[in-house]
Amino acid sequence: MKIKISVSKDLQNRLPGFRLGLINATVFCKPSSAKLLELMDEQVREIQGRYILGEINKLNIIASARDAYKKCGNDPNRYRPSADALLRRIVKGYGIYQINNIVDVLNLISVQSGFSIGGYDLSVIEGAIVLGIGKKDEEYFGIGRGRLNINNLPVLRDKKGAFGTPTSDSERTMITNTTQGILFVFFDFGKHDSLHKYVDVCSNLLIEHCDGEKLERRIINFETKKQKE
Repeated sequence: MKIKISVSKDLQNRLPGFRLGLINATVFCKPSSAKLLELMDEQVREIQGRYILGEINKLNIIASARDAYKKCGNDPNRYRPSADALLRRIVKGYGIYQINNIVDVLNLISVQSGFSIGGYDLSVIEGAIVLGIGKKDEEYFGIGRGRLNINNLPVLRDKKGAFGTPTSDSERTMITNTTQGILFVFFDFGKHDSLHKYVDVCSNLLIEHCDGEKLERRIINFETKKQKE
């Protein structure tokens, strides 16, 4: 099933050129293998040896996400893009979350690439998906964060309302141990050359570590409004 995402006029006016990378697949959720956990540990060690805290927000992909937040009217220091927050957590010595094989692949690719990535249970998403800007007092419960203020954040919505932002996924569409179909969304606010690479790397990890099948991947360019395989 091909997933289509449209963009609202208010967001496109503020961010005239950006892209999303999409992966949807059938998967099997289970505890991460020793091999996947070792890949995560290796990535943590590499990041800790490469960066200091003050450098994180200057990385190109993260800097472009932070700039997009500002253009939407939000403070990226208060509600950080998730890749920004994950990398800061690692540099501070807290490591990377270990949840299950699907979420662990997502987090591994996010810290490798710098892209904030949303991960959603496809069976819970209803109707068309639209990417827009969060509204004041719009209801949203972030995973492990309770009610989250998504005013002026980029936000994905379906028939039931907001379900995803680059800052935090929602409880409603979160990946659980019973999830069988997933949608990963890479938020690329700077049209970075590495997007295709990391969508491919992530796809291969889903096949290897999550029994990924019926996998489809696409890049959606909202500047030209063309979808590319």
